[in-house]
Amino acid sequence: MFLIPSDLRQEIASRIESLRGNMKAAGADAIIAASTTNIYYTTSRVFKGYVYIPLEGDPIWFLIKPDVYEKEKDVVLIRKPEMIPALLTEMGYTLPSAVGYEFDDLSYSDISRLMKLFPEAKPVNGSTILRKSRMIKTPWEIDRMREDGMHQAEAYRRVTRCYKEDMTDLEFQIEIERLLRLEGCLGCIRTSGNLMDINMGSVVAGDNADVPSPFDFTMGGAGVHPSLPEGADGKTLRRGETIMVDMNGSFNGYQTDMTRVWSLGDLPALALKAHECSRSILRACETMAIPGTPVADLYRKAMQIVEGEGLSQYFMGHRQQAPFIGHGVGIQLNEQPVVTPRSKDLLEENMTIALEPKFVIPGVGAVGVENTYVVTSTGLENITVFPEEIQEL
Repeated sequence: MFLIPSDLRQEIASRIESLRGNMKAAGADAIIAASTTNIYYTTSRVFKGYVYIPLEGDPIWFLIKPDVYEKEKDVVLIRKPEMIPALLTEMGYTLPSAVGYEFDDLSYSDISRLMKLFPEAKPVNGSTILRKSRMIKTPWEIDRMREDGMHQAEAYRRVTRCYKEDMTDLEFQIEIERLLRLEGCLGCIRTSGNLMDINMGSVVAGDNADVPSPFDFTMGGAGVHPSLPEGADGKTLRRGETIMVDMNGSFNGYQTDMTRVWSLGDLPALALKAHECSRSILRACETMAIPGTPVADLYRKAMQIVEGEGLSQYFMGHRQQAPFIGHGVGIQLNEQPVVTPRSKDLLEENMTIALEPKFVIPGVGAVGVENTYVVTSTGLENITVFPEEIQEL
């Protein structure tokens, strides 16, 4: 493929091969991708246009803009999607009888327009097919995520230097954002879903961690404006409180997710106990999470440990408790699988998941650890290596 650097040609080919296996299982003989995430996954580039992937034959990039790419047999410049069927016929492709569309990623009007291209074809949910394919990472993707984890940890090593007396949580977050950008973070956090607005991450201090949020994150926070009710609320950092730093790593098109906790002064025994409980949950999950393990078992193990410690009322929130303890991560922050008690997924080798068993202690704040892991044949490999103990500012 002309637009893909030579070192990525085989990488993209292996992704397409995996995707085709999932297409066949879902009964789709073609997929047409238009979302930024899935165009990037299937081409290693971002452009306005469409990627047409048949079960047989070369994928075709129907490119609207930018028009700076040289035209080759697998790159076709178009002005509008309505040109696609005639071009496929002209290129010798048989029009599909069942097409995967990104029902969960595109607007209703976009989907309706694309479905009119192949009016005789059966529509299939292509978003589900693509997410299933993206759930299992290639060695190349895992290497990118390892790089992310190293950069994210390097920025976190300098977090303590960001603190100045009487600063606000927002000022603290801005300084951490600066560290991440200087480390190479792209500053763009791709997420899936309508309730996942976020900037570069979240810093929640004290009781702000106990403020419920409408977004699908583990921790809440009031935010500084009603248009983004999440994270730092602009209050001054105070002694006896925790500051949870959940800033995202996004350095190369992929992401890692890592949370650590800092404090001002001494913390009560309950907060320290809950933090160590979080670490115990991670240790237990790291050893049990081998391929074939039900994802729901990780949640059940966490609850078993939490209940044994008598901490259920604080787990995954206090006023509002999140119904999960982890999620897949990759090109998007929140990929499959989701670690819930209702999950039907089984762990597979080379899945990448973030586990984040957290607690909110009223009057103190949030505690707990989040790491990003690779599922291996012997358990979970942590790729966000950084001290897990609460560090004092």
